[in-house]
Parts: sequence; structure tokens; C-alpha cells
Amino acid sequence: MNNKTKHTYIFFVQGEGRGHITQAMTLYNLLLTQGHVIQAVIVTVSKNRKVPDFFLNYLKVPVYTVQGPNFITDNNVKSINWLKTIAINIFKFPTHINQFKAIKSIVNQYKPEIIINFYDLLCGIYLRIHNKQKAIAIAHQYTYLHPSFKFPKGFIINRLLIKLYTKLTAGNSIKKLAISFYEIKNNQPNLIVIPPVIRKEVLELKSEFKDIILIYLVNPGYFDEIVKWHINNPSVHLHCFTDSKTYLSNNFKFNTNTLKLHDLCNESFLKYMSISKAVATTAGFESVCEAMYLGKPLLMVPVKRHFEQFCNSRDANSIGAGLYSDHFDLNLLIDFSTNFNPSNLTFKNWVNAGYDIIQKELLFP
Repeated sequence: MNNKTKHTYIFFVQGEGRGHITQAMTLYNLLLTQGHVIQAVIVTVSKNRKVPDFFLNYLKVPVYTVQGPNFITDNNVKSINWLKTIAINIFKFPTHINQFKAIKSIVNQYKPEIIINFYDLLCGIYLRIHNKQKAIAIAHQYTYLHPSFKFPKGFIINRLLIKLYTKLTAGNSIKKLAISFYEIKNNQPNLIVIPPVIRKEVLELKSEFKDIILIYLVNPGYFDEIVKWHINNPSVHLHCFTDSKTYLSNNFKFNTNTLKLHDLCNESFLKYMSISKAVATTAGFESVCEAMYLGKPLLMVPVKRHFEQFCNSRDANSIGAGLYSDHFDLNLLIDFSTNFNPSNLTFKNWVNAGYDIIQKELLFP
């Protein structure tokens, strides 16, 4: 990156899961090492989510939270209830509108040269209202706007809706950086395909294969499936990570010698990811990428009616990363891991090229 030109930034981060948060951490560190200034970070959360402590501790700048639209799950916290999601977010629309006052106040306070938006809808709308602000949008979901991206067959309405939502998040961004599992040729004007934005802490890990399975659950309702499987397979060591307040406050009910429940602590998560023999996850993009880079076989269980995770699971499966299923049947994962080849040089080479590509695309005149 051109060291003669320094910029000031504000990050907007969609706070659902780990993906956008860890991508923001990576770019935060990358920009700082090049002498740029990140003035503040704004995270959109719902009342059921909290900003992970590891993220707050990593950043040495003010972090602001605003309330934004989010998915509403069923009573079992295993599936998206689209009727409730639409109804409640419409009901809360005046509250969301009020958030723009807070956003405008923060932006006016710092007056950044550039906003980087990690797939945040409120930011996208804000950028359309204040269309003179320079911005870059970065997320895996922008691959959906590329004509060469292949969706799963069918799901026409889902495709239209997720493309519409994705365009709304981008606002009037000068560039959309689309993070992909693999290289896609023929970049479009202002839509550039880039490698996964994986933290250097992950790239530097030594991968081992001990008798441990790592489990990551965004929607904690699936934990009941893990417990049932554990009862029938008590000798298999499971380490399950979630940000569910309910389960974490009652973890004494679940923890045994071979089943451990963890909060989303960054160091612990990476530790168990690096030494696990396999990974089971709800098909979030970032966790899938980290597992692939470390050569871990995957079981991907998309949250029901979560089309983005559905696409992730099929996309990763198409390049041999792992299996997808409707349930956390860890027997499938154990069987798959028996003959799994952990070497994936094509993916690793693509990821390793990422920092140079990202630095180039963050340049502004």
C-alpha cells in the first residue's frame, strides 16, 4: 500500500456471528501496519446478541453499538421464522430509523475519509442518504452479485431476496469486495473478487489432529442434538463454542469430562480449531474458511431457512471441503474424516495471495 497517502477510516460491522467481526479485525490490523488510522468501529447488534469480548479487547479504538434488523428464530432457536422476522422488523422500523441519528452523530464527530462496511444494512442505507461519503463494502455475500457465481438450483425467490438485501447493504460504495472460496475470473466494474480475509493468527497456526471435534453454533438450539449424540458417544471429546447466554449461564448442566461448552473466546476457539480432527459448524463463511485452511474435514449444518448458509455449505462441498446435512450427526463427520486429505494447496495459495490483493483494492487516489 502507498505509504505516502494515509487515510482515516470508520468500520461498520454487522455483528451476527464471527465472520464479519474477524474480517474487521484482520483489516484493522492490516491498515494499522500501513500507517492508516481507524478512528472508530460501529457494530450493529440485536438484543439477543452481544459484541464478543475478544473483539472489544482487540480493538484499541472506540466501539459503538446500534440496534439493527436481525433474524427472528423459532422457539427452538434452530430455524429462521421469516414471518416473525418481517413483522417484528417492520414494527421496529421507527427504532431503526432513529439509529441513523446516532450513526450520523458518530460519523460527523470523526469525519473519516473512508467508511468500510462489513455487510451492515444500516450502513448501506446511511450511505445512500449521505451519498458523498467514500465507502468500500466487503463481504462474502457480494459474490452473489457476480454473474459467474453459481447458486444452488431452484430457490428463485431466495436468490432475488438475498441479491436485493446485498445491494442494499452496499449502498453507494465505490467498491464491493466479494470474498470467495475460490478465484472467479472476469471481475465486474467496482465488484472485485478477493480471497478469504483470514487472520494472521490462523495462518500461523500449526495444524494437528488430536481426538477432538470442534463445534461452532451460531443458533444454540442445535446444541440439543449435540447432547443427544454425546450421550450415545461419551468417549468422543467435543468442544462446543456459542454465544448463547442461556446455555452459557447453565453450562454446569452440560459440561462433562468429554463435552465442554465455551463462550466465544478467540484464543480458545483457535486453539481447539488447530488441534481438532474435524469441525462441525452452522456453515458460517469465516469458520468454514478457517477450517479449510487448517485442513480440517467439515460437517456443515445450515440454520434452517438461512439461505446464505445453505449456499455456503453447497459451495464449500463443491470444492471438497466437507459434507452438509440437516442435522448434527457427528457419525457422518467421523466417517468422512477417515479418508479425508487435509492438503488443499489450491485454497491455501488463494488465501495466501489475499493480503496483497486486499491492500491493492483498498487504495484510493
